[in-house]
Amino acid sequence: MTAAEALRAAIPRLAGAGVPDAARDARRLLAFAMGLAPDRMPLHQSDALTPEAAARFEAALTARAARQPVSQITGTRLFWGRAFRVTPDVLDPRPETEILIEAALAAPFTRVLDLGTGSGAILLTLLAERPEATGMATDLSAAALAVADENARTQSLSARVEFRRSDWFAEVAGRFDLIVSNPPYIAASEMAALAPEVLEWEPHMALSPGGDGLSAYRAIAANAAAHLTPEGRVMVEIGPTQAAAVTALFATAGLGRTQTLPDLDGRDRVVVARRP
Repeated sequence: MTAAEALRAAIPRLAGAGVPDAARDARRLLAFAMGLAPDRMPLHQSDALTPEAAARFEAALTARAARQPVSQITGTRLFWGRAFRVTPDVLDPRPETEILIEAALAAPFTRVLDLGTGSGAILLTLLAERPEATGMATDLSAAALAVADENARTQSLSARVEFRRSDWFAEVAGRFDLIVSNPPYIAASEMAALAPEVLEWEPHMALSPGGDGLSAYRAIAANAAAHLTPEGRVMVEIGPTQAAAVTALFATAGLGRTQTLPDLDGRDRVVVARRP
């Protein structure tokens, strides 16, 4: 069977399983199975699949039909142009989180704290873009920290980052000129509506804190000022309906000059505040 024939058979199989954009995912999984970069696939349509590639493609299709995310199947996800290791222990880094990266890079920083780091994609991207900076990353999940540590080693950033198991600020000491976080923010009542790729395959503790979805922001707002340098910034990713509530929490905690940034779809995505 050629690559083109395998692809033609795979697309309706994924579509029948309810996979959105089945053609795109089939191409990405076939490239993975053949050991090719996705953009090289058009040059190999007539190649015959080796038995090993055919077996990898079959296993990948079975997993995707079960709605496992492509990034977990391939083991990597591109974020800000870099490949990060992804497992079921961490959230899949999403394009909208790059809004937070862009905002963080808009001003200088030398010391960064990433709360709830997951894969480490946010902090490691910031450190890679600012070679003079150092940082600390916290997470309550030891498994997530192991993934983040692996990504730091792969990106040759281990010397500039410290990983610490912590419930938000509980094990954090010192001050930072930038605090970033993509915390769990989905309300308990919203969980059932999530896509299977998220609900069934991503860690629930990283998706939702339960209740109204705001408890992580309450913890961050209550403690950020004590860990920020003067004029230091805190920025958090939010759900599209949470800007007013998160801004109010920051204001009550004495953080000022708040700003809400939209994503590419025009939805509220990041709230930024400063310590006076």
